[in-house]
Amino acid sequence: MSSRREFISLLGGAAAWPLSARAQQDQRRIGVLMRGSPDDPDEQARLTAFLQGLQEWGWSDGRNMHIDVRWSAADPDRRRRYTAELVALSPDVILADTSAVMAGLQQATQIVPIVFAGVIDPVGAGFVASLARPGGNTTGFASLDYGTSGKWLELLKEIAPRVTRAGILRDPTFAAGIGQLAAIQAVAPALGVELSPLGARNAGEIEREVAAFTLRPNAGLIVTAAPSTGTYRDLIIALAARHRMPAVYPFRYHVSSGGLISYGPDSLYGWRAAAGYIDRILKGEKPADLPVQTPTKFDLVINLKTAKALGLDLPASVLARADEVIE
Repeated sequence: MSSRREFISLLGGAAAWPLSARAQQDQRRIGVLMRGSPDDPDEQARLTAFLQGLQEWGWSDGRNMHIDVRWSAADPDRRRRYTAELVALSPDVILADTSAVMAGLQQATQIVPIVFAGVIDPVGAGFVASLARPGGNTTGFASLDYGTSGKWLELLKEIAPRVTRAGILRDPTFAAGIGQLAAIQAVAPALGVELSPLGARNAGEIEREVAAFTLRPNAGLIVTAAPSTGTYRDLIIALAARHRMPAVYPFRYHVSSGGLISYGPDSLYGWRAAAGYIDRILKGEKPADLPVQTPTKFDLVINLKTAKALGLDLPASVLARADEVIE
């Protein structure tokens, strides 16, 4: 079964049914607000992981619960409209995808419980009071540990020793980017690498800044975790290939889309685990009492086809550590 058909089967068509046909007294209601679009296979995989997790806890769409899914397609106006729409439906709980979605939901309601997946720094963003005691109506699963960011530069230098300059692609308006950049800056002197922050707020800025950065030799790229680097990943990967520049990415989906190498947490873990927290909330527990969880397992993923296209002969030590090699 294709992933799309599996997703549709799990969802049971809930996103398309008329409200009058599915509102039943004996069903619990879950809202889901996704940052991307339903034709994005990675977004679809995240939602499928969540739906599978719900089934493992005994919840099934159309049987004992109803799920309202909205796709914001990285459009702020659409995201605001769907935020208001989901809150107005008075669900028992809402699942939020990433920081941009979370920010709007917290402004829209302090009453409806919210569980997030894919938020990088929930404390720094002000979504929760602390990891151990979130407080309020929000809890969930963080998608990154700042300590990982320094390892990206170490990995870049290991796979491409000639690199003496690293562009750090990040969105300067994204709060969690500060901690990532700081962790990279902390290890740069020991590695002998000069850092250049590059803006990633939109496609035009990414293209201009990467092109200017590659005018000098011995360049490599670090792609930080941010909503924009996920939204524009195809452009970023194409630019790295065009300029024959080794690049390290934060998540597997960058590498499955053609990026060279990634080191980061399993991007589906938080989605599967969120189902467990939602089960507990539906059974009476409060988000304020459920600690925010952080990643504990990190995967190294390599795209050998991309390495060959760049003319990189990856060290045996790196290949031996890889959790997955895409050929």
